[in-house]
Amino acid sequence: MNTRATWITAGVAVLIAAAGWAYLASRPESPVAEMSERLSTDTKVLYWFDPMRPDVHFDKPGKSPFMDMDLLPKYADENDSAAVTIDPRMIQSLGVRTAMVRRGALAAGLRVVGAVVADERRIEVVESRSNGWVERLHVRAVGDPVTAGQLLAEIYAPELAASQEELLLALEASDAALARAARERLSRLGVSHGQLDELARTRKVARRMRIHAPRGGVVTELGVREGAQVAPGMALFRLADLSSVWITAEIPEADAAQIVAGNKVEVRLAALPGQVFRGDIEYVYPTLNTASRTLPARVRLDNPQLQLKPGMFAELTVQDDRRQQALLVPAEALIRTGTRSVVIVAEGDGRFRPAQVTAGAEHDGVIEIVNGLVEGQEVVISGQFLIDSESTLRTAFGRFAPAGEPK
Repeated sequence: MNTRATWITAGVAVLIAAAGWAYLASRPESPVAEMSERLSTDTKVLYWFDPMRPDVHFDKPGKSPFMDMDLLPKYADENDSAAVTIDPRMIQSLGVRTAMVRRGALAAGLRVVGAVVADERRIEVVESRSNGWVERLHVRAVGDPVTAGQLLAEIYAPELAASQEELLLALEASDAALARAARERLSRLGVSHGQLDELARTRKVARRMRIHAPRGGVVTELGVREGAQVAPGMALFRLADLSSVWITAEIPEADAAQIVAGNKVEVRLAALPGQVFRGDIEYVYPTLNTASRTLPARVRLDNPQLQLKPGMFAELTVQDDRRQQALLVPAEALIRTGTRSVVIVAEGDGRFRPAQVTAGAEHDGVIEIVNGLVEGQEVVISGQFLIDSESTLRTAFGRFAPAGEPK
């Protein structure tokens, strides 16, 4: 009775297994159906291999000598190890989307950041030209505004007094040569021509040397206080005329080649919402900032109302009128690995191939392709990382293959 039950049970198991195999083979998405379909065609099998040991090839199917599993076929139409084939019915499930490579003009306008700085051509340093002491300071704080000719400080300088006495003696003796030498000495000490004329008219020696502002602006540095001793060459004041300022732009290294002097620029500042300042790239600096990997460029803007203050951050849109038609793809199609830039090209019928490209400028989600693609190709913009990983894995396995005949 037990023997009969055993044979009945075994027969039922065989029938269930056969039915299961038939069911799997009938499913269009099953690997069994795919293999049966491939074997039923005229596609040539190059060799058989164990997925766990892809570097060892066999010339006929069977069991793997390494693992308890069947050998898999390598077909001739899969000879390109970098290409990946996906069942078209599975592409939608994987969320693969594509876009056409088109030719067009990249939207003009490279956006970069920058900052407002003082125009270095409008900065003056006021220095002492003799030894002395500051007896009176008329400008006492950094940031104070000054006008051209305004009295900044009065300095007692013994050398100045002696030179004035020498000039007066020369004038009283009607010694033109001595008077000329005395005037020259006073001029080198910083005495203006107006002060020399006043001295010749009043014949009174000025005890203090008066320091006047050579131009209008604001005090950005104050180097002395009342009572301080000064020496020749000592910086007393640093003045900056802010009626004209520079905007220094930081151009990313990858975009540096497209920036030249004369490019039109629009400047926007968070401190002045809604206002747009327009100017030109005045100068592109010859050296790169190695810390930020950016190329400095500057824009000069008039600032009559002093709205633009040094230190403000700015956003610049640089126009490039020279840009011509280029191949464009969505920026999301590009895979940057650090050593290469790759896009996945869709060749149709579920076949995909990675293509190494050279990327150019990028703007508003669109990137320029310098080489590696042609117009009309389709590139993957969603799911490309999965395909690229599979392609890289297949290429790596292909490198394991020996140069000799299959075993």
